[in-house]
Amino acid sequence: MKQEVPYRVLGHTGERVSAIGLGGWHLAFPKLDEQASMRIIRTAIDRGINFMDNSWDYWQGESERRMGKALGDGYRSRVFLMTKIDGRTRREATRQLDESLRRLRTDRIDLVQHHEVVRFEDPDRMFEEDGAQAALVDARTAGKVRYIGFTGHKDPHIHLYTLEVARKHGFTFDTVQMPLNVMDAHFRSFERLVLPELVRQNIGVLGMKALANGRILQSGTVSAIECLHYALHLPASVVITGCETLEVLDQAFEAVRTFRPLSDHQLAALLARTADAASSGEFELFKTSSIYDATATHPDWLGEEPERWKATLPA
Repeated sequence: MKQEVPYRVLGHTGERVSAIGLGGWHLAFPKLDEQASMRIIRTAIDRGINFMDNSWDYWQGESERRMGKALGDGYRSRVFLMTKIDGRTRREATRQLDESLRRLRTDRIDLVQHHEVVRFEDPDRMFEEDGAQAALVDARTAGKVRYIGFTGHKDPHIHLYTLEVARKHGFTFDTVQMPLNVMDAHFRSFERLVLPELVRQNIGVLGMKALANGRILQSGTVSAIECLHYALHLPASVVITGCETLEVLDQAFEAVRTFRPLSDHQLAALLARTADAASSGEFELFKTSSIYDATATHPDWLGEEPERWKATLPA
């Protein structure tokens, strides 16, 4: 099939990745059977999408298992494969990474990201001596991982703090994933606070929640294509979008096909149209509630606190 999506450079890595990435969470919806998921994945790749998103915790690992199966028959070599781990300790992060490798049926994952950095304590735990960052660096040395990044959806200041903690430890992330959408521009804005810093450091920007799982459309202020056009206009290497049907996948390709950089007038009109709806975060619940915080429901996924920290607790 003809490649239908342009490629962009993934920050300082120099990797070329599709401007649209295929979201992993949608691929194991209960209403979606395995064969349908595989068709979506392989159709996306055949039409030019090479960036595959996933996570250790999506649907108890079913998203990774389905993607691993779909990437057989030569498809693995055609994609840039990313997944995420929740563990904050070296032991838990290593365990989750090894599970992801088995499910994805690969001996190397192109990009692994610390998932759900949604608390100010998360980066401190990750960069602890026996923290998850040590596990990912070990895995990179062993050839199991090529690049390391982090994700989060709660507060741009937590992202900035994570970059600061990494800098203090002499580390620069290869990628950062965050919400980039027309509502974000108005409320706890990752676009305004974090994006310029990532561009300055030439860190690969992964945009997510362009439609906020469809919730932004419920505002009645903007269309799906406009949402994707807005995200594609930003200096992101990849805009990751969930596609639970081939029709939704077609919509993503249509957005890419019709995309042109937005004029100042077009941007101003979109932002004016969405300003009131966006002002309270009502359509970005991942920022204002714990509904999307999987590790709030499953704190055990994070792993144990360091023993030396627990030793400071009063008897």
